[in-house]
Amino acid sequence: MIVDYHMHLRDPDERIDHTVEAVERFVEVAAERNVDEIGFSEHVYYFMQTRALWSEPYHVERCAYDLEAYVGAVVEAKERGLPVKLGLEVDYVAGRERETADLLAPYPWDYLLGSVHYVDGFPVDQEPGLVEKLGPLEAWRRYFVWLRNAARSGLFDSLAHPDLVRHHGPRPDTEAARWLYEETADAIEAAGACIEVSSAGLHKPVGELYPDPPLLEACHARGVSITLASDAHVPQNVGRDLDRAIELARAAGYETVTVFDRRERRQETLG
Repeated sequence: MIVDYHMHLRDPDERIDHTVEAVERFVEVAAERNVDEIGFSEHVYYFMQTRALWSEPYHVERCAYDLEAYVGAVVEAKERGLPVKLGLEVDYVAGRERETADLLAPYPWDYLLGSVHYVDGFPVDQEPGLVEKLGPLEAWRRYFVWLRNAARSGLFDSLAHPDLVRHHGPRPDTEAARWLYEETADAIEAAGACIEVSSAGLHKPVGELYPDPPLLEACHARGVSITLASDAHVPQNVGRDLDRAIELARAAGYETVTVFDRRERRQETLG
C-alpha cells in the first residue's frame, strides 16, 4: 500500500482552498500516481480557532481561516467515499500541551502530525535561523530536545520531517549526530509515536530525504513505525518522489507502512 499523509489543502496556485472541490483535485492526482490513500494535514496555525496558542508573529499573522470549514471539507469527501483521511500538522509549543489537546479534541481526526518549526524563538527552516544563530551542535541539540518532548507529549500520532534541522546550514560531526539520533529514537519508541519518511527534503536546500538514514535505521531497530509523505502544497505534487521515500524505508529494513483511521493504526505492506 502507498499512502501520502502530509499535504496542505490548496488550489493549483498554492492559495488556501478548504473545499471538497480542492480535495477532489488532490485525489485525482493520487489516482494517476497509484497512491492508494491520501491524508490532509493543514498547518494548525492557519486557523482562527488556534490563535491563543501562538506568540511568534509568523504564526499569529496567519490565523485567518476557519477550522470548521477545513474539517467539513475533508469529512464530506470521506463521506462521498473518497480515499482521504483527516489530519492536521500541529506545531509543538512547549508549555501549551494541555491547551493544544483541549482545542483539538472536538474534531474527528484520523491522525495528528507533530512538527517543530521554532525552537526557543528561533525558526528551524528559515534563514537566518536556529543553526546560524547557535551553531550546528547547539542548534541540533536543542532541536532534538524539542522533538523528543513533542513525542513525549502524547499529542501526536506521527512526527513530521523529524530531522527538519537538516533543512539548511552546517551540521555537527557524525558522532555527535549519531548520539542525538539514538537518544531521539529511544524517546520516540517510548512514546509510541510513528515517524514520517518524507520526500519533501529533496526540494529544500538540504536536497535529501527526511529523515537521515542513520536516524531512520535507529528508529527501525526500536520498532518505530513509519508513515509516508510528500508534503504537497499543490495537487500536482501529490506523491512526488514517494518512490524514493519507499526506497529509503526499505533500505532501513521497513516492510510495512502505518495506516490511520480515527487515530487507530494498522500496518499494511509497504508499496
